[in-house]
Amino acid sequence: MIRFDCDYLEGAHPLILKRLSETNMEQSIGYGCDEHCDNAKALIKKICDAPESDVHFLVGGTQTNTAVICSALRPHQGVVSPETGHINIHESGAIEATGHKVLALPADEGKLKANDLDRYLTENENDPVREHMVQPGMVYISFPTEGGTLYSKQELTELYSVCQSHGIPLYIDGARLGYGLAAETNDLDITDFAKLCDAFYIGGTKVGALFGEALVINSDKLKKDFRYIIKQKGGLLAKGRLLGIQFEVLFEDGLYFEISKHAINCAKRIRRIFENKGCGFLFDSQTNQLFPILPDSKANALLEKCAGEIWCSVGSGKSAVRFCSSWATTEEKLETLEKTVIEIL
Repeated sequence: MIRFDCDYLEGAHPLILKRLSETNMEQSIGYGCDEHCDNAKALIKKICDAPESDVHFLVGGTQTNTAVICSALRPHQGVVSPETGHINIHESGAIEATGHKVLALPADEGKLKANDLDRYLTENENDPVREHMVQPGMVYISFPTEGGTLYSKQELTELYSVCQSHGIPLYIDGARLGYGLAAETNDLDITDFAKLCDAFYIGGTKVGALFGEALVINSDKLKKDFRYIIKQKGGLLAKGRLLGIQFEVLFEDGLYFEISKHAINCAKRIRRIFENKGCGFLFDSQTNQLFPILPDSKANALLEKCAGEIWCSVGSGKSAVRFCSSWATTEEKLETLEKTVIEIL
């Protein structure tokens, strides 16, 4: 059995493991106040061209999303999200558990449209009984989206402009940020994220790290006392240097971008494998997540040998199945997938 059902099935890039082993017996102050974390923060600020931003390391995506969102919202506020947003469908009500509602809006291939957002916020502000409803206090999106689609620079600029005009922050979940940046159709640079949102995070868990995410806070309003929130929400690692070391390795020589590009090249190969068998796709994803549409009978047979994830039924006895490439995808696995697809489909 080989697996393509997610992009964090393996451990960590060998260079990260090597560095962790080399520094294993170092003594350092805890909770991310060590020299490795300081160096990693400096590297990230330089790469993002964001010298005034704050950088924090957290252990996982759910803790990062929860900490950022609950810290930004007043008790009567909720967070606006595409209906397919990760916080709305895959985090077990983590946001709601903090006392804040996820305000889900329709999405086009996973993307929130600026006009739809502006209309929603304007209608809320003009509603004569608005104080009886949850007030939108933040906007959440992800890059790439849950369907592997991308916001263009123009789309992100328009979204951020709407948020600014209504006085609420925009937060970007970057669990797969590297794979989005490496996509051929992407026109955003990592420096754009320091200018076109109030906070975003650089995903490590899915992009080569053993675990961990690097949160970049651009807005001064969100910076104050944020470490208190990280601690309260279970995201502050006592052995914080383990996070700093990993992000040092990922960003000191461009490894993050190199391995992200590898995943995209593997994804293009996976796309061709299914296209050659006449398969269509649920989303026009240019990133590392692909959603070929397969007959249910064939899908079940394929997944017994090459694991993917049944994403949704599309009717007529067919389903979209998610196959993910990653930094760790090998040529051997791709060849096995191709042979199996040819055999079964």
